[in-house]
Amino acid sequence: MASGLGIHNPGAAEYGFRVQPFGPSGNDIKTVYGHIMTPLSVLDLSPVSVGSTGAQALRNSIDLARLADRLGFVRYWVAEHHNLPAIASSAPDIMIGQMAAATSRMRVGSGGVMLPNHAPLMVAERFKVLEALFPGRIDLGLGRAPGTDPATSYMLRRRQGISEEDDFLDRFNELMLLETRGFPAGHPFHNVHAMPADVALPPIFLLGSSDYSAQLAGQIGAAFAFAHHFATFDAAEAMRLYRDNFRPSAAHDKPYAILGTHVVCADSDEEADRLAATVDLNIVRGAKGEYLPLASPQDALAYDYTPVDRTRIAHNRTKLSVGSPTTVRAKLEPLIAATQADEVMATTMIFDHAARKHSYELLAKAFAD
Repeated sequence: MASGLGIHNPGAAEYGFRVQPFGPSGNDIKTVYGHIMTPLSVLDLSPVSVGSTGAQALRNSIDLARLADRLGFVRYWVAEHHNLPAIASSAPDIMIGQMAAATSRMRVGSGGVMLPNHAPLMVAERFKVLEALFPGRIDLGLGRAPGTDPATSYMLRRRQGISEEDDFLDRFNELMLLETRGFPAGHPFHNVHAMPADVALPPIFLLGSSDYSAQLAGQIGAAFAFAHHFATFDAAEAMRLYRDNFRPSAAHDKPYAILGTHVVCADSDEEADRLAATVDLNIVRGAKGEYLPLASPQDALAYDYTPVDRTRIAHNRTKLSVGSPTTVRAKLEPLIAATQADEVMATTMIFDHAARKHSYELLAKAFAD
């Protein structure tokens, strides 16, 4: 089928692609606080703080996953990033298995696997293994970006045959054809089976932060997760483009949109603002190409910011929800209404693990009746 983007987008329907249901089970989710009326989920980058280690960050993530499962979050995704000292999450498939084993109810998945870095057959087999071990609880979120800097991206891909063009669609099509046995007789891949062959791929989500990704997710009939926390494109417009371009598929008969956003919640607005100082400094340093472990709020507040730095912080704060539970809910509700998000996925990149856990506790409480 011809795409409005000028590329061939076969879409899941053309493949007869089928996956398991992927949304929250039931109309609302029972939590320790009551019922969460807006489904909430977690995006975890396994943040590494000054004075800590990557190993501790990964253990912290498993600890947070256990808490999220008890609190009633509907899914927990782990990211793929490389060569970033503040992020320990470089192998989502490994972490997914660990987290699924440590929890019992919520879905666990990738937010996401950066498909340009991987052979589609390897992605298919790893996630089929996960689905076989934890049936009905795994998600496969796919991203188009490399999740790193150009030199690291080259090192990840140099044995694969690097194209100057975006080859995401080629890789996605190969993944789908492997799943559906769609390679015709005589094709070199016709007899290649992603193992275990009797296990279906988990539900597929397309991650994005642009109008292109939104339209593409709709045209291939996938669920869509929009990265509002770092996107420069408007979230409401992205969600509209996704729904306007959505083509029902065997996987999804209607659109399903997740809003990814950054939340820092504490007992008071003042405490949340103090904790978010870590986010402010991380943004400023990242803009300068300085990728360091997360600084403490004390060090972040003492940093000598330039006027340009403060402008950058103020702009980024417009995309953050920072404050007490009441303040955070008041900030998120208009955004949810504007985007018509089916689910909110919160990430919290702050210095202290206990404070991060408490932020998710308060977020769950804020959206419970």
